[in-house]
Amino acid sequence: MRKYTAEFLGTFILTFVCCGGASFTGGYQQGFLQTAGISMLFGLVLTALCYSVGNVSGCHVNPAVSIAMLAAGKMSIKDFIGYIAAQFAGGIAAGFALFGIGHTFNPVVLSQYSKTSADFLSLGTNGYGTNGGFLQISAEGAVLVEFILTFIFVYTVLGVTSRPEYKSVSGIVIGGALASVHLFGVSLTGTGVNPARSLGPALVKGICLDDYTALSQVWVFIAAPLLGGLAAAIVYMFLNETKKKLKEQ
Repeated sequence: MRKYTAEFLGTFILTFVCCGGASFTGGYQQGFLQTAGISMLFGLVLTALCYSVGNVSGCHVNPAVSIAMLAAGKMSIKDFIGYIAAQFAGGIAAGFALFGIGHTFNPVVLSQYSKTSADFLSLGTNGYGTNGGFLQISAEGAVLVEFILTFIFVYTVLGVTSRPEYKSVSGIVIGGALASVHLFGVSLTGTGVNPARSLGPALVKGICLDDYTALSQVWVFIAAPLLGGLAAAIVYMFLNETKKKLKEQ
């Protein structure tokens, strides 16, 4: 139970702080943080989580990471189910917490800033087309971006956590990898690479703000990262099995 609680807490913190930072500073285009700031925020928060909840649960805080660990034989089906349930619950809880804070904002101030295209109530949702970045990437493009970025991120996680000697720096590497993929993807889809972080804000935005656009598109940010995580596990196992065979020859 402690592992699942750690995953819930870690996913809540990641979603609350990072999606809140993106939302409450007006988004990546008009906001105070902008692309680099939002990317660094995701990376720094995940780094902190790796060294705080990592010793309890391994700090997956992401169903794409958990499904890769399952496929690579690094966790049981029971733990996988417990992890993803806790992660989705954490993302949804964070979404409601963000809405609760946003609900206290001065409506006059929000109205004034809405004229500059700053959205302080986006809750950090992901999207494509007119709901995505300024390039208005298509659904197919969003699937490809999310798949590739998740593959890169999860493959990094698998590689750096596989060697005991990397333990002291693994959190820094993992946080840096998340920041890097965000630097690439924020202006395209908002960068999901984490189904729990994507579903929570989208679901709450639909329920509480009657805006179902992000929720109607969230399938991309669930399916593509899960497939990217699985692909990373498959490639990781293939390359390491090949490496092992070469050493034996």
